[in-house]
Amino acid sequence: MRKSWLLACFINFFIASLMGLLLRLMYVTPIEWVNFQFLMHGHSHTAMLGWVYLMLYGLIVHFFVPKEAQQKPIYNRLFWITQFAVIGMMVHFPIQGYALFSITFSTLHIFCSYYFCLLIWKDAQPTTLPEKQLLKTALFFMVFSTLGVWCLGPAVGLLGKASPFYQIAIQFFLHFQFNGWFLFAVLALFFHQFQANINEFQFRLFYRLLIVATVLTLALPISWYLANPIFYWINSIGVTLQLLAFLIFIKMIRPHYQGFFNTLQPIEKLVYGFALTSLFLKIGIQLVVLVPEFAQISHQIRNFVIGYIHLTMLGIITGFLFGFAIQNNFIKGKKNLVNWGIKLFLLGFIATELLLFVQGAYLFLNLGVFKMYYQNLFVTSISLPIGLLMIVTSLHLEKYKISEALNL
Repeated sequence: MRKSWLLACFINFFIASLMGLLLRLMYVTPIEWVNFQFLMHGHSHTAMLGWVYLMLYGLIVHFFVPKEAQQKPIYNRLFWITQFAVIGMMVHFPIQGYALFSITFSTLHIFCSYYFCLLIWKDAQPTTLPEKQLLKTALFFMVFSTLGVWCLGPAVGLLGKASPFYQIAIQFFLHFQFNGWFLFAVLALFFHQFQANINEFQFRLFYRLLIVATVLTLALPISWYLANPIFYWINSIGVTLQLLAFLIFIKMIRPHYQGFFNTLQPIEKLVYGFALTSLFLKIGIQLVVLVPEFAQISHQIRNFVIGYIHLTMLGIITGFLFGFAIQNNFIKGKKNLVNWGIKLFLLGFIATELLLFVQGAYLFLNLGVFKMYYQNLFVTSISLPIGLLMIVTSLHLEKYKISEALNL
């Protein structure tokens, strides 16, 4: 993976973390010149599209596109056009929210993603069945998720932003980005790294169950805006199938797990273990939400919503991305700056997640806000951008090219 691409991704992530830190500071002290809602849009778009999307772009090109095809100028050009769109959103969302320029740049990003899908569909040559199936499904979900974006305009024009149609369109996009495109892509990359002879029957069963579960669990966010018991039952089936899928996943990788982990450095074991733990925590939370009263409060109590989103984005997706980057020497895990940067990031993430979920439980039990909650949340959040800055600094200070280390 090109050093310049990697550096751009981590800088985007660092900026997104600074935006997130500023959002938490606004709960401690008012900042009149900052619009909270606009900044939140900037934070989420930069994190999703500037960090996760572009990291997946670089990793998919590196691992699944043959070396000769990687040399095509289009991959580098498309990356930087996409990065230009990210910078546009990074600047304009915090200033104006959803308006002309921010919508223009987000639309540019969508069209770039379509072209990326076309290129990968044509050029990619994954070597195993799990890689091939998961990669193609990830690309499908990426394109499919954007149907929600294209519905936003008609929803506003016909029914307004307060309408269920508008809110469901947003949830449609987010659901298939997080649980479709992002998750299936990191699983494809994980199986590539795993390098094991996976039982084909078990994989096909896991794969089919996971696809059905991904579609059915959309019913939960729909139920927040359309009150109908059918959505509860659809989501229940989806969560049950998802549990079965990942039980098969455990059975599938278990015979090879020790062999894979024995080859890893301690920091690599830490981030992969962290990502897998986060994945099973997410499944556990979805099982808890099967209790009807929890299903409703999962949306009503904002602390739970933010905690769950961050568990997916920072725990699962970012955990795997860190693992891929370190294992393949894109970032040098043995360097103290990187090693401590990652540990500081993970420590800050765990601390903030605990605070979010404990405060959510307080609100659920009608105990109010516990003492110094917002101050503690802000202070523990500081370690996330500091950890990322340490990684960015290490990348910037490297005296040799990553491409040479990877024999590109």
